[in-house]
Amino acid sequence: MDRAHDVKKLSFEKDRMRLKIDGKEHVFDLREISQRLLEASTEERSTYEISPSGYGIHWPLIDEDLSIDGLLGVKHTPPESQLSIRPEA
Repeated sequence: MDRAHDVKKLSFEKDRMRLKIDGKEHVFDLREISQRLLEASTEERSTYEISPSGYGIHWPLIDEDLSIDGLLGVKHTPPESQLSIRPEA
């Protein structure tokens, strides 16, 4: 199975999350991405699972999920065939 992203080195520094995605370091302000993570304890923040496909991160103790594409601002558009209007039968 192809991985969407290679996600490594997740850490927190006060109100910021530091994450290595596809070999590049990114820092995210928790106030902008997740109120749950912002208010979470150290234990809650450190208990996470990176999806095997590389699509997202899950924090089970606070039931929070973040998509990697969402963090990076990647926008997906449907294939052109789905954009055309089909007449009703």
